[in-house]
Amino acid sequence: MLEAIIQLPNNLFYNTGITTYIWLLSNNKSPQRKGKVQLIDASQRFVKLRKNLGAKNCEFTPGNIKEILSAYAEFANIERQTEDGLAVKIFDNSDFGFYKVAIERPKRLKAQFSEERIAGLRFDKTLKEAMEWAWETFGEKVYTDIKTLSKEILSWCEKNGVELNAKKRKAIASATIWNKQKNILMAAQALLNSIGTVEFNDFNEFKNLFEKQVKALDLKLENSEKNAILNAISWYDEAVAKVVKKIQKISGKNLDQLLEHLGCSIEQLPDYGYYPGDKKDEFIIYESESDLRDFENVPLKENIYDYFLREVKPHIDEAWIDLDKIKIGYEISFNKYFYQHKPLRSLEEVSSEILALEKESDGLIAEILSL
Repeated sequence: MLEAIIQLPNNLFYNTGITTYIWLLSNNKSPQRKGKVQLIDASQRFVKLRKNLGAKNCEFTPGNIKEILSAYAEFANIERQTEDGLAVKIFDNSDFGFYKVAIERPKRLKAQFSEERIAGLRFDKTLKEAMEWAWETFGEKVYTDIKTLSKEILSWCEKNGVELNAKKRKAIASATIWNKQKNILMAAQALLNSIGTVEFNDFNEFKNLFEKQVKALDLKLENSEKNAILNAISWYDEAVAKVVKKIQKISGKNLDQLLEHLGCSIEQLPDYGYYPGDKKDEFIIYESESDLRDFENVPLKENIYDYFLREVKPHIDEAWIDLDKIKIGYEISFNKYFYQHKPLRSLEEVSSEILALEKESDGLIAEILSL
């Protein structure tokens, strides 16, 4: 529906100095305009007002308006003839579009139980500051008498700038929340006693041991509670083993469907996050590290995989493309298409100006100091 955008001069309106645009939309485009967008840069076509009106210091003349309308109707590229001239460019719709491509990298974790690392499990992470103060102030009472303590806790939050919405205010006074966190901490302490404080460089090995001990100790933990403990006692280290998310067997029709979905060959699957395993038709999928996730804007007219091989792979060999996270966006930047480069002045010109200024100021310092 977008036919054209006209960029207007700055300070054209009374109450704002920002750059403004006119968008021309039509649900009945002429054949020559279909699939096209016309950009008209009229930002330099104006006359100055004799007296400013608020932010407004310029206006269009009838001649300026006629020139813009003529350029719109002509629907052709127009090169800027003078510094304050009009410029027009015609683009395909896809020239403004891009794929926002998620580039993933594998998670690599170390893990080690310690009293210090698991201590924070006593508190819900969304209420940590308030719960920590309450625990230090009231101790075990928070588990038996939290309702009567809630008013004092909320008062402390208000005085110390700890903002709590209605849901959090209710949660901080909930015995269920406090006891849930206590149970997670007790489970973590039991696992610490069982596993010890050995540091693991292979998180996959550590997690297998963790799951075995959870079962052996008959700990009733939900997945979210297990993850809370694992997150508390693990940290990223680029030198250790990659964390495996799952090992998946893919063959026959399922493999063909995957290759068709990704638009790649079997040899290219690692670049899409599917790494060959030890057995036939077995693929390893690694956990991605969200802190290292990056996004690349790839023009719609360019092949995503070619861009990846050229711009990403040489710098981060273990990266892969997550096609399922791809989004399409559009960006129209007048500066990008109509920027007027002003070359720097020559060294000779700058030097002569400095010498002239020195000559002009000769004796000025002596005069100021009355010497």
